[in-house]
Amino acid sequence: MERTKSSLQPPTYGNLITILSIDGGGIRGIIPGIILGYLESQLQELDGKDARLADYFDVIAGTSTGGLVTAMLTAPNEKNRPLFSAEDIKAFYLEQCPRIFPQLSCPLAPAAKVMKALIGPKYDGKYLHRVVKEKLETTRLHQTLTNVVVPTFDIKNLQPTIFSSYEVKSKPSLDAFLSDICISTSAAPTYLPAHYFQTQDPDGKVREFNLIDGGVAANNPTLVAMREVTKEITKGSPDFFPIKPMDYGRFLVISLGTGAPKAAEKYSAHQAAKWGVMGWLLEGGSTPLVDVFTHASGDMVDLHISVVFQALRSEDNYLRIQDDTLGSTVSSVDVATKENLDNLVKVGEALLKNPVSRVNLDTGIYEPSKTKGTNEEELRRFAKLLSDEKRLRDATSPHQNIVKL
Repeated sequence: MERTKSSLQPPTYGNLITILSIDGGGIRGIIPGIILGYLESQLQELDGKDARLADYFDVIAGTSTGGLVTAMLTAPNEKNRPLFSAEDIKAFYLEQCPRIFPQLSCPLAPAAKVMKALIGPKYDGKYLHRVVKEKLETTRLHQTLTNVVVPTFDIKNLQPTIFSSYEVKSKPSLDAFLSDICISTSAAPTYLPAHYFQTQDPDGKVREFNLIDGGVAANNPTLVAMREVTKEITKGSPDFFPIKPMDYGRFLVISLGTGAPKAAEKYSAHQAAKWGVMGWLLEGGSTPLVDVFTHASGDMVDLHISVVFQALRSEDNYLRIQDDTLGSTVSSVDVATKENLDNLVKVGEALLKNPVSRVNLDTGIYEPSKTKGTNEEELRRFAKLLSDEKRLRDATSPHQNIVKL
């Protein structure tokens, strides 16, 4: 098993460790898709039209829909370049989401949804499985063009299973097909079926996986990605300069959310006090239990990282872009109507123009930063940092790049 070589030289030849992280959120993956399209366009202005995000990040992490985006950005095509450009993500979602989450339009549609949810997942997942396998074919984890980290959760063993490029060499049973990894991390409870598959290591040992959406463990996978890097540093990997594992000042992190309905104040204690099992699973066309654990895990990660970067006076190295003002319909993970998908595009485009926001550590609400400009301006600054870091590594490394931008 030979690892695909990235066009980005290892961090040991530079000053920073670069991480891109993408949250889960179903159809709301359109929002980070638009943000990523803008970031990639800025890198192309600096380094040429062939520049791709995988050329600049040491790690790209994604959960659920973010895992699918991660695979799109890092899976190689026949020329050993990324299968998708960031600009392609929006079109992919607009075209495929209505087929992945088909909408019932008959007058009895609400009742039919409830009945279906009582006896199984809302969607059978067959189209998602087919399109993912068609696009990713036989690409395995070790073949990605840069390191990837994708969380899932094993319901048989009741523990997270992290598919990490860094772990493949020591744990070859993790070298699964990217398609299986994407299907697994997207298998949100009540929405899509759990996914089962097997891998076989070089010694012939078979490993079974019984997986669901990684969002139950880490809907925001930023900390998981940083953990994987920290483990490599602790082990003394020659790819990393000798730094203390908690020296977050050497990390450059972009973390992208998929939007949240906090401003909509969706639920109240008075409502929830009356809920039984059905209420927590079906209320107002959404699934409160899923909303709670995905937003809770995502916010806890952002709160932790914000505090650490502030404490280390490295706030300029961490960018979190999130919109917490989504309405109840737009915040849905599966309402794939044309109108709603178009609204998500507008949310993503507006988010670029919005001021950089920091999470209020007391309220959990995102508030405009007093010292930063817009998200667009901050992404341009990060693009320059990423470009400079790549140039430094190219100039310092004794090895020639496989890919010339």
